[in-house]
Amino acid sequence: MTGTTPRGFALINAHLITNSDLHAGATALLVEHCRIAAIGDDTEIAAVAAAAGWPVRDVGGASVTPGLFDSHTHPHWAADVTRGVDLGGLTTVEQLQEAVAAYAATLGPGEWVLAWNLEFEPFEQAGVRGDLFDEAAAGRPFAAMFYDLHSGLANAAALAAAGVSAPPVFDDLSEVVVDGEGEMTGELREPSAYKLVFDAVPARSHDAERDALRDMFRTLAAAGLTGGAIMDGKQATVDLIEELEERGELDQRLVVHHWHAVTDDDTAVAAVIAAKGRAGRLWEADGIKLFSDGVIDTGTAWLHSPDSCGDGTHAFWPDWGRYREVVRAYHDAGMIIATHAVGDFAVNRVLDVYAELPERADGRAHSIEHLEVLADEDLVKLTGSGVTASMQPLHMQWRAADDSDNWATRLGSRAATGYRVRDVLNTGTRVTLGSDWPVAHYDPRIGMAWARGRSTPGVAGAPVFEPEQRLTGEEALLAYTLWPALARGHSDRGVLAPGALADLTVWAADPIAATPDELPTIAIAATIVDGRFVHDAL
Repeated sequence: MTGTTPRGFALINAHLITNSDLHAGATALLVEHCRIAAIGDDTEIAAVAAAAGWPVRDVGGASVTPGLFDSHTHPHWAADVTRGVDLGGLTTVEQLQEAVAAYAATLGPGEWVLAWNLEFEPFEQAGVRGDLFDEAAAGRPFAAMFYDLHSGLANAAALAAAGVSAPPVFDDLSEVVVDGEGEMTGELREPSAYKLVFDAVPARSHDAERDALRDMFRTLAAAGLTGGAIMDGKQATVDLIEELEERGELDQRLVVHHWHAVTDDDTAVAAVIAAKGRAGRLWEADGIKLFSDGVIDTGTAWLHSPDSCGDGTHAFWPDWGRYREVVRAYHDAGMIIATHAVGDFAVNRVLDVYAELPERADGRAHSIEHLEVLADEDLVKLTGSGVTASMQPLHMQWRAADDSDNWATRLGSRAATGYRVRDVLNTGTRVTLGSDWPVAHYDPRIGMAWARGRSTPGVAGAPVFEPEQRLTGEEALLAYTLWPALARGHSDRGVLAPGALADLTVWAADPIAATPDELPTIAIAATIVDGRFVHDAL
């Protein structure tokens, strides 16, 4: 358990993927005191382990890689968001209503009807309206989150319960949408708007929230993940992580990025900086997450030129100079900054701000998150920038082969500039991969499969989007292991080498040799964090 002295052990009869040119042909490794102590052949490693009194585990030819790291995830938020009904994959309003009604029938007195993973396409004819679910919710407050985590939907009962009687005016691009008569439709664009409703949902008890986060981390570990960068950090998240570690129940190695809101003033910035040294054995909380824009689907992404609906012309910040000020403050304090930038012009402008920052000696690079669409001029600016590109090619799963989906319709011909991960890599920019869970599935095998195949894995005849942007099997693995470690200045992570942390993923087959279609079907035999088996199916 975390917090106790870990035992050593040896893994033998393994296929080691070390992410280096060293130890070619080695088949065994020894772990002592949470780190890799030695790498060699089965006989010598087994002998060393036996002499020290450590157990020897034969993995039967399984592949051992450095532990997988999700560079963009929201596990605390996911533990809360996913407690409702999953509406993913439902394509008509009628199907949505049936699912909501079935879920509502299971609830007790006073409970809200919560839903998540809602898609935009079912509303193309009726419009995005909360009253479509009044009957299905049977008079209860209804609140749903769209799959992108940038839009919500509420009925009148939920708006009333939240005290929203009129559409407020926000300091950012958030919006409580109204119709032509000025009546609220229930559509809630961007976090400041939907938080009005979701913050009013009856909260779980402290113990229930903590245990839900613990179970979420265990679910991630079972998929082979040994850690991740949490991109919506808040004080409550850090408190729960600290408590889980104290209880011996933390099964991931984590970097927490504090979510900076546009409305945060200098006092708030100073408070975050003052707490930046807070950390535990398996976690640190000195990251910052900011937004430069929104998303394509709601017209809030910041583009070089407007989308087909005339949207996409504004930054998330009413004062871009203020974004520059807070980035500089966090940079000077030694914190690592991640900025959400979906649109091509957002990426371009964030690069300009990052380029103004003085050099630091800690080897840690600031990142841009998503980079969904990029113009050629943005790729030129990325070259030599030293910025990390944190990308999620699996978000292409909502694209349609004929470009009839909302994302492609808004972008028009620019849809072909989506998720240019190969082009970004070719600029010399370091790429890291992640899920954005619960926007997309947390399973890194699915994430790597999309990065490699640019198509739905395992589905015959599925469309392939921009095949020239595919990554190799080795590159996809590096983007989940070594490259995130290097981006954060760590030389003892993301590799199998003596002295490296014993964060390991054990695969039933070689993830590099497997095809993109095969990759998600490879069983995770074990996940090891800090020398401890947090998932064990060996």
